[in-house]
Amino acid sequence: MAVSASAMQHAGPPQLRLEIGSLRHEVAPGFVYDTTSYNGQVPAPVLRLRQGVPVTMEIVNNTAFEEYVHWHGLEVPALLDGTMEEGSLAVPAHGRIQYALTPHQEGVRWIHSHAMSHPRLDRGVYSGQYGIVYVEPKNNLGAYDREFFLATHEWGAEMQQIPDSEEDTEEAEDFGPVGLPSGGSWEVQYDIGSINGKALGAAEPLRVREWERVLFHILNASATVTQSFALPGHRFEVIALDGNTVSSPREVEVLQLGPGERISALVRMTNPGVWIFGATRGSDRVDGRMGIVVEYSGRSGTPQWKDPVLQPWDYAIFSDARPQPKLAPEQLIPMVIDREEAADGMEMWTINGKNYDGVPMKLHAGLRYRLLFENRSDEDHPVHLHRHSFELTRLHGRAMGGLWKDVVLLKRYASLEVDFTAIYKGLSLFHCHQQMHMDRGFKKLFEVI
Repeated sequence: MAVSASAMQHAGPPQLRLEIGSLRHEVAPGFVYDTTSYNGQVPAPVLRLRQGVPVTMEIVNNTAFEEYVHWHGLEVPALLDGTMEEGSLAVPAHGRIQYALTPHQEGVRWIHSHAMSHPRLDRGVYSGQYGIVYVEPKNNLGAYDREFFLATHEWGAEMQQIPDSEEDTEEAEDFGPVGLPSGGSWEVQYDIGSINGKALGAAEPLRVREWERVLFHILNASATVTQSFALPGHRFEVIALDGNTVSSPREVEVLQLGPGERISALVRMTNPGVWIFGATRGSDRVDGRMGIVVEYSGRSGTPQWKDPVLQPWDYAIFSDARPQPKLAPEQLIPMVIDREEAADGMEMWTINGKNYDGVPMKLHAGLRYRLLFENRSDEDHPVHLHRHSFELTRLHGRAMGGLWKDVVLLKRYASLEVDFTAIYKGLSLFHCHQQMHMDRGFKKLFEVI
């Protein structure tokens, strides 16, 4: 779908306005950060769109930096997709742009800055430029009494070298012990975490009533951190991942989200009290204060936390119980992920032995492709393909189907296969949604012709 400059100029008066500006934001007493935001809030107020209904956007940039606004999870043309690599429209410093787009995908999507951050850790996804976009589905996701939108983020990013003499004894996101690579590594560390811009204890509680069915929409808007969450005494019925309704809704005690992932889950409120919805990693919840209080009507007191029973997060339980035969892909595309040491002493990421070079791989519109991921590194990678959702077809050697996502967490030393159909002509960027990895070359261009 092509969009001409003249079409944008005659898109009509804007129905929605997104203003990029400086903000001094208090995450908690004593934790105040100068950042940039959308519409003067962190996160931005939820943008509610209607599936299939065009909307005209005006984006105003009040900062001294050129900006890109990425519509994550929406199949919009490359011109509007908000990335330098795809030749998208930039929002000039102290300037504005206007265009029309039509949201075809339902559920939870999001917007964020796609400006390059390296070496600054206060720009791009490290900043406060993020917000949930909710595309009202034509069919209701389920009967519920109350709805909450929660976006996680971390603040005070700083690059630190972790020497090989130290060892991370905390539990990893797959709930197994982790050792650091030989020689140590550079990692981004943070002062404090937040849900909806506030640290645990600094925000108003989420107030609920007994027996309500509450629909939680959760976005991990972190630049680098995978998080797992629990609500003690309650279970989550996962009904959508990345905005896409799952084939097999399942109840789980813990939710896991890599950077960029979203989960929609129903919770039946049957355990009255004052609870912490929070990160399962103690250091993130206690020291980083990643959490928010959930308070039943008529209850008060100190918010309670109980460690959940940790189980490996498994996408496969939400897929088709019996995967049906699939259309054979037209082409298999190897995607071997590895890490090398760069000349500056930091890491460099490669795909099939190559660091990002900006040369696109040609695909043909309408054809089905299969990406064959092999992660040869000891780090997890939330992999993302712009403007496409993909079907998970094989995970750790197991066949699966019927589960569609736009970000999937590729575990360390693991394999994964996903299928997608090339839809829009033009450039599409693939990258790791861990910002430090992308900054160090973990990305690849495709061109649909």
